[in-house]
Amino acid sequence: MAGGHPLEDTYHQVLFARQAPELVARAAELAVAETGLEWRGHPEVLVVTRRGWAQANVEAFGKLLGPAEAKLATRGGGLGRRLASRLVGAELGALVGVLARRVLGQYELVVPRADGESGDMVMFVGANVMMLERAHELRPSEFRFWVALHECTHRLQFTGVPWLREYFFGLVSRLIEASVPEPGQIRRVTGELRKAARQGRPVMDEAGIMGLLATPDQRQLIDEVQALMSLLEGHGHVVMDRIGARELVSQHRMSRILKVRRKDPRMAAFLRASGLEMKMKQYELGERFIEAVERHAGFRTIDRVWEGPGNLPTLEEIKKPQLWLERVA
Repeated sequence: MAGGHPLEDTYHQVLFARQAPELVARAAELAVAETGLEWRGHPEVLVVTRRGWAQANVEAFGKLLGPAEAKLATRGGGLGRRLASRLVGAELGALVGVLARRVLGQYELVVPRADGESGDMVMFVGANVMMLERAHELRPSEFRFWVALHECTHRLQFTGVPWLREYFFGLVSRLIEASVPEPGQIRRVTGELRKAARQGRPVMDEAGIMGLLATPDQRQLIDEVQALMSLLEGHGHVVMDRIGARELVSQHRMSRILKVRRKDPRMAAFLRASGLEMKMKQYELGERFIEAVERHAGFRTIDRVWEGPGNLPTLEEIKKPQLWLERVA
């Protein structure tokens, strides 16, 4: 599903790989000044192929899904569970493969390093970055630096905010633990589908199949994850654009191109079914939240969210920033 690309494993990617550490170092310096967060340690910086990105994410999912796998194992084997595991494996592989054709960069904090420690890795998917540069005649030096700004901001969030990394992993663990199927789930979902059809509502929202199968408690966890990721993506995007507007001639054009790319109609059905429509909305919701807070109370007011989990906005507050300002700031 990930496929290859003619530019992979060529001298173009080798040159990009040599440039990448310097791009990250420069982006980190500017992101620190913009956010006030502390840059700690030294991440591994890689320019990977599409297959390399897919493999890294499969390993990350394997690590995250370990507790759920162990819980399912206690229920015994059986043909049904073996078929289900293969179906989930195929679905996850297809999802990662399709994304490998589109992702430009990623800050990865899950994939374990060779020394066994948790990951701390800034990745660029070389083929996808170079493909966009050629398709839209972008300046490589500006576009690559701009992508580095986004990933460096994400790294600052997880390394510069002492409690955020463990909070994030705790939230993901709770969601995965709660996602293990329970008896009666099919009956409940069938009833909800009939009810939605009677009321003329869509049977599936932006959370996709995951949201369709979720219980009310699981849905609450999904909303918590959505709120956190909207905040982080919105903050990362605003920081990247603010610095880019000062440093890069082509900033506004690059931003416009990426926003159009996220709304590609050819991907609409896939995004909704997979739940990635929720991911796309995170950029939009998060950016609007950050900009509204800045407009009403100044950009530094965002720093209140880093003081502790109690200051994180809820999903309702992400959609209505004035509620968060009244509660926290």
